[in-house]
Amino acid sequence: MSSSKLKAVLLDISNKLSAAQLDQIKYLCNEDIGKRDMEKVDSGIKLFQFLTERRKLSADNTEYVCQLLQNVQRPDLAELINNFDCLPEINNQPPEQERAKLDIATEVVAENLGRSWRQLGRKLGMSEVKLESISERHPKDLEETAVELVKEWRKSRGAEARTVDLIKALRACELNLTADKIEDKLHSDMSVKL
Repeated sequence: MSSSKLKAVLLDISNKLSAAQLDQIKYLCNEDIGKRDMEKVDSGIKLFQFLTERRKLSADNTEYVCQLLQNVQRPDLAELINNFDCLPEINNQPPEQERAKLDIATEVVAENLGRSWRQLGRKLGMSEVKLESISERHPKDLEETAVELVKEWRKSRGAEARTVDLIKALRACELNLTADKIEDKLHSDMSVKL
Protein backbone atom coordinates (compact mmCIF):
# COMPACT_ATOMS: atom_id res chain seq x y z
CA MET A 1 0.00 0.00 0.00
CA SER A 2 1.38 3.42 -0.83
CA SER A 3 1.72 6.01 1.88
CA SER A 4 -0.96 8.24 0.31
CA LYS A 5 -3.39 5.31 0.04
CA LEU A 6 -2.73 4.44 3.67
CA LYS A 7 -3.43 8.02 4.77
CA ALA A 8 -6.74 8.02 2.90
CA VAL A 9 -7.80 4.74 4.54
CA LEU A 10 -6.74 5.93 7.99
CA LEU A 11 -8.70 9.17 7.56
CA ASP A 12 -11.78 7.13 6.64
CA ILE A 13 -11.29 4.87 9.65
CA SER A 14 -10.79 7.85 11.95
CA ASN A 15 -14.09 9.32 10.78
CA LYS A 16 -15.91 6.03 11.43
CA LEU A 17 -14.59 5.47 14.97
CA SER A 18 -16.88 6.49 17.82
CA ALA A 19 -15.44 8.43 20.78
CA ALA A 20 -15.84 5.32 22.96
CA GLN A 21 -13.99 3.14 20.45
CA LEU A 22 -11.18 5.70 20.20
CA ASP A 23 -10.89 5.65 24.01
CA GLN A 24 -10.71 1.83 23.95
CA ILE A 25 -7.96 1.87 21.32
CA LYS A 26 -6.06 4.52 23.30
CA TYR A 27 -6.24 2.26 26.35
CA LEU A 28 -4.97 -0.74 24.35
CA CYS A 29 -1.93 1.06 22.96
CA ASN A 30 -1.17 3.31 25.94
CA GLU A 31 2.21 1.63 26.55
CA ASP A 32 3.23 2.08 22.91
CA ILE A 33 2.51 5.81 22.85
CA GLY A 34 3.10 6.95 26.43
CA LYS A 35 0.86 8.79 28.85
CA ARG A 36 1.98 12.34 28.00
CA ASP A 37 1.48 11.95 24.26
CA MET A 38 -1.72 9.94 24.77
CA GLU A 39 -3.29 13.00 26.46
CA LYS A 40 -2.85 14.87 23.15
CA VAL A 41 -4.80 12.24 21.20
CA ASP A 42 -8.29 13.52 20.50
CA SER A 43 -8.86 11.84 17.12
CA GLY A 44 -8.02 8.67 15.27
CA ILE A 45 -5.72 10.63 12.96
CA LYS A 46 -3.57 11.88 15.85
CA LEU A 47 -3.41 8.36 17.25
CA PHE A 48 -2.32 7.00 13.87
CA GLN A 49 0.35 9.72 13.61
CA PHE A 50 1.83 8.71 16.96
CA LEU A 51 1.75 5.02 15.96
CA THR A 52 3.53 5.89 12.71
CA GLU A 53 6.21 7.84 14.58
CA ARG A 54 6.77 4.84 16.85
CA ARG A 55 7.02 2.46 13.87
CA LYS A 56 3.87 0.59 14.83
CA LEU A 57 2.18 1.65 11.60
CA SER A 58 3.44 2.06 8.06
CA ALA A 59 2.43 1.29 4.51
CA ASP A 60 4.11 -2.12 4.92
CA ASN A 61 2.96 -2.77 8.48
CA THR A 62 -0.76 -2.45 9.18
CA GLU A 63 -1.18 -5.58 11.31
CA TYR A 64 -0.97 -3.75 14.66
CA VAL A 65 -3.77 -1.32 13.77
CA CYS A 66 -5.85 -4.18 12.33
CA GLN A 67 -5.50 -6.02 15.64
CA LEU A 68 -6.50 -2.91 17.61
CA LEU A 69 -9.60 -2.49 15.46
CA GLN A 70 -10.49 -6.16 15.91
CA ASN A 71 -10.12 -5.78 19.69
CA VAL A 72 -12.65 -2.93 19.80
CA GLN A 73 -15.16 -4.97 17.78
CA ARG A 74 -14.63 -3.11 14.50
CA PRO A 75 -13.64 -5.90 12.10
CA ASP A 76 -15.25 -3.87 9.32
CA LEU A 77 -12.61 -1.16 9.75
CA ALA A 78 -9.81 -3.73 10.03
CA GLU A 79 -11.06 -5.20 6.77
CA LEU A 80 -10.84 -1.73 5.16
CA ILE A 81 -7.08 -1.80 5.66
CA ASN A 82 -6.78 -5.44 4.60
CA ASN A 83 -8.86 -5.02 1.43
CA PHE A 84 -7.34 -1.70 0.48
CA ASP A 85 -3.92 -3.23 1.02
CA CYS A 86 -4.72 -5.80 -1.67
CA LEU A 87 -5.47 -3.26 -4.39
CA PRO A 88 -2.60 -3.32 -6.84
CA GLU A 89 -0.71 -0.19 -7.71
CA ILE A 90 -1.01 0.19 -11.46
CA ASN A 91 2.60 1.18 -12.08
CA ASN A 92 3.93 -1.24 -9.49
CA GLN A 93 2.99 -4.41 -11.35
CA PRO A 94 5.03 -6.81 -13.45
CA PRO A 95 4.44 -6.82 -17.21
CA GLU A 96 1.11 -8.25 -18.38
CA GLN A 97 2.54 -11.61 -19.53
CA GLU A 98 4.34 -12.07 -16.20
CA ARG A 99 1.11 -11.26 -14.31
CA ALA A 100 -0.66 -13.98 -16.31
CA LYS A 101 2.10 -16.46 -15.44
CA LEU A 102 1.93 -15.47 -11.76
CA ASP A 103 -1.85 -15.96 -11.77
CA ILE A 104 -1.40 -19.49 -13.12
CA ALA A 105 1.36 -20.20 -10.58
CA THR A 106 -0.86 -18.91 -7.75
CA GLU A 107 -3.62 -21.29 -8.79
CA VAL A 108 -1.25 -24.29 -8.84
CA VAL A 109 0.32 -23.33 -5.50
CA ALA A 110 -3.12 -23.00 -3.90
CA GLU A 111 -4.11 -26.48 -5.09
CA ASN A 112 -0.86 -28.18 -4.05
CA LEU A 113 0.98 -26.36 -1.27
CA GLY A 114 -0.88 -27.55 1.82
CA ARG A 115 0.81 -27.22 5.21
CA SER A 116 4.16 -26.16 3.74
CA TRP A 117 2.95 -22.61 3.15
CA ARG A 118 4.94 -21.10 6.06
CA GLN A 119 8.17 -22.71 4.85
CA LEU A 120 7.59 -21.25 1.39
CA GLY A 121 6.77 -17.86 2.89
CA ARG A 122 10.09 -17.82 4.73
CA LYS A 123 11.99 -18.77 1.55
CA LEU A 124 10.23 -15.90 -0.21
CA GLY A 125 11.56 -13.55 2.47
CA MET A 126 8.33 -12.81 4.28
CA SER A 127 8.40 -11.78 7.94
CA GLU A 128 6.99 -13.91 10.75
CA VAL A 129 4.55 -11.09 11.53
CA LYS A 130 3.19 -11.20 7.98
CA LEU A 131 2.97 -15.01 8.05
CA GLU A 132 1.05 -14.87 11.34
CA SER A 133 -1.30 -12.27 9.89
CA ILE A 134 -2.00 -14.54 6.91
CA SER A 135 -2.61 -17.46 9.27
CA GLU A 136 -5.10 -15.45 11.33
CA ARG A 137 -7.05 -14.41 8.24
CA HIS A 138 -7.49 -18.02 7.08
CA PRO A 139 -7.01 -20.28 10.11
CA LYS A 140 -8.63 -23.39 8.63
CA ASP A 141 -8.44 -23.01 4.86
CA LEU A 142 -5.00 -24.01 3.55
CA GLU A 143 -5.91 -23.22 -0.04
CA GLU A 144 -6.93 -19.64 0.82
CA THR A 145 -3.83 -19.32 3.00
CA ALA A 146 -1.64 -20.27 0.03
CA VAL A 147 -3.42 -17.76 -2.23
CA GLU A 148 -2.98 -15.03 0.38
CA LEU A 149 0.70 -15.94 0.80
CA VAL A 150 1.44 -15.58 -2.92
CA LYS A 151 -0.65 -12.40 -3.11
CA GLU A 152 1.30 -10.83 -0.23
CA TRP A 153 4.60 -11.88 -1.79
CA ARG A 154 3.58 -10.41 -5.15
CA LYS A 155 2.56 -7.19 -3.45
CA SER A 156 5.87 -6.97 -1.56
CA ARG A 157 7.87 -7.51 -4.77
CA GLY A 158 5.71 -5.21 -6.89
CA ALA A 159 6.99 -4.95 -10.46
CA GLU A 160 9.88 -7.28 -9.58
CA ALA A 161 7.64 -10.31 -8.86
CA ARG A 162 8.60 -13.17 -11.16
CA THR A 163 7.30 -16.71 -11.56
CA VAL A 164 10.85 -18.06 -11.78
CA ASP A 165 11.56 -16.71 -8.28
CA LEU A 166 8.47 -18.46 -6.94
CA ILE A 167 9.56 -21.72 -8.59
CA LYS A 168 13.09 -21.35 -7.17
CA ALA A 169 11.66 -20.87 -3.68
CA LEU A 170 9.48 -23.96 -4.09
CA ARG A 171 12.50 -26.01 -5.17
CA ALA A 172 14.54 -24.64 -2.24
CA CYS A 173 11.79 -25.98 0.04
CA GLU A 174 12.02 -29.33 -1.77
CA LEU A 175 8.50 -28.83 -3.12
CA ASN A 176 9.61 -29.99 -6.55
CA LEU A 177 6.30 -31.57 -7.51
CA THR A 178 4.49 -28.26 -7.09
CA ALA A 179 7.25 -26.45 -9.01
CA ASP A 180 7.00 -29.03 -11.82
CA LYS A 181 3.21 -28.64 -11.95
CA ILE A 182 3.59 -24.87 -12.35
CA GLU A 183 6.06 -25.30 -15.18
CA ASP A 184 3.85 -27.91 -16.88
CA LYS A 185 0.75 -25.74 -16.59
CA LEU A 186 2.60 -22.68 -17.92
CA HIS A 187 3.86 -24.67 -20.90
CA SER A 188 0.48 -26.15 -21.68
CA ASP A 189 -1.62 -23.01 -21.01
CA MET A 190 0.66 -20.35 -22.37
CA SER A 191 3.24 -22.12 -24.49
CA VAL A 192 5.91 -19.95 -22.91
CA LYS A 193 9.40 -20.64 -21.72
CA LEU A 194 10.49 -19.67 -18.24
